[in-house]
Amino acid sequence: MTLPDWIAVDWGTSNVRVWAMTSGGEVLIEQSSDKGMGTLEPDQFEAAFVDLAGDLLGTGRMTVVVCGMAGARGGWCEAGYVAVPAVPGRGAATRVVTHDPRLDVTILPGLSQADPPDVMRGEETQIAGVLAQFPEIDGVICLPGTHTKWVRVADGRVRTFRTFMTGELFALLSRHSILRQGMDDDWSAEAFAGGVTDGLADPAGLSAALFGLRARGLLQAPHAGETRARLSGLLLGLELAGARPFWDRAKVIVVGDTRVLDLYVKLTDLAAEVRFVGAREMTLRGLISAHTELTGGSE
Repeated sequence: MTLPDWIAVDWGTSNVRVWAMTSGGEVLIEQSSDKGMGTLEPDQFEAAFVDLAGDLLGTGRMTVVVCGMAGARGGWCEAGYVAVPAVPGRGAATRVVTHDPRLDVTILPGLSQADPPDVMRGEETQIAGVLAQFPEIDGVICLPGTHTKWVRVADGRVRTFRTFMTGELFALLSRHSILRQGMDDDWSAEAFAGGVTDGLADPAGLSAALFGLRARGLLQAPHAGETRARLSGLLLGLELAGARPFWDRAKVIVVGDTRVLDLYVKLTDLAAEVRFVGAREMTLRGLISAHTELTGGSE
């Protein structure tokens, strides 16, 4: 097997993904595991990485560039935040002291905002990937997830951002609230779309609309998938209402997998222009840009 010139790593809360890279930015091998940050103690990260990527290591030193939750407090090694406005992927990266002499590990910093207080870790690398692909962008990037980020960028820099806990709220309400009794695994596109419309039109009424899901389940016997989909739609509508200053009359790039991008199709009726791009591709582009910056090379 041809050994890589360096290794790119995206370490999330639930999973970790590594790419064996050539100096020219080509992917030789991609591997992943479920050893996310949430399953590990700080002193277990190095062993978890070697278990996953040990076959990619030779006898010499291997450059490893890491983004994501490995740099969080309680991760492999805490990496700081760079205050916005800032160029994502730039700033003081953190070198990790390792036991394995073959490893030369650098963890990328996150971004922080003082007013209103906010932070991101991992998404900044996807933003760097977007800026690498669309260097001319003067607009907004939306990064859906458990904690969705809405980010305003201009002149290659992140100017401001806000985080919306849409995904986590959905998980909490669907699994741990009284609404869990009406959940099933089906999906109603019509119920979802109606929820988005109603949540956007009346965000102040969200709490009442949520209990309405419970009441309807008792009185009307909704079709399979309706309660789950409408809950998701209401929460997304609430997010869109709060994020209006970002998307209103703006050019928006949404970063995510196909399922996530389908949920945000409503934006095409709201923003001035919407483009959808894949999260994996943007993460990898961002890591390549970071490696180039760290090594002073060219992609």
